[in-house]
Amino acid sequence: MPKIEHAPHKDGDCFVNYENKVFEDVKANPGEKALITFHTVANEGSVGFVNLLQATRLIRKGFETSVLLYGPGVTLGVQRGFPRLGDEAFPGHMNCNKQIAKILEEGGKVYACRFALQALYGYGEQNLIPGITPINPQDVLDIILLARRDNAFILNTWTL
Repeated sequence: MPKIEHAPHKDGDCFVNYENKVFEDVKANPGEKALITFHTVANEGSVGFVNLLQATRLIRKGFETSVLLYGPGVTLGVQRGFPRLGDEAFPGHMNCNKQIAKILEEGGKVYACRFALQALYGYGEQNLIPGITPINPQDVLDIILLARRDNAFILNTWTL
């Protein structure tokens, strides 16, 4: 049996040089906008949560940031919890809800498609996290076109 010759890692050790930033820390110019779209199911993978974190980071970089929840993405915006709304059943269970609340608190805007809410998932507007603006399904394309017209940074979040 081979013998291990090195000491085991301990809390506080680093495996990589996380302080070496290669690119400049980009900040928004006055009036710059960002749109993050979500066509992904809540809690079915990391992309939804990771891009909610990106939306928060864009706000902090000075971008006027909007989040669009459509299709299965509306599931990111519904109130949840267990056994009661707002209760975290296990650590991380409420990550998406908490991040959306943070986006709203920090000045971001969050929109949810009414068609997906009702027709696809059986939710009503009262199921949304407070502060999310419900929109007409025809507004889904228009918010994207308006962002394009404004030369906004657009990050599309999709899962299959």
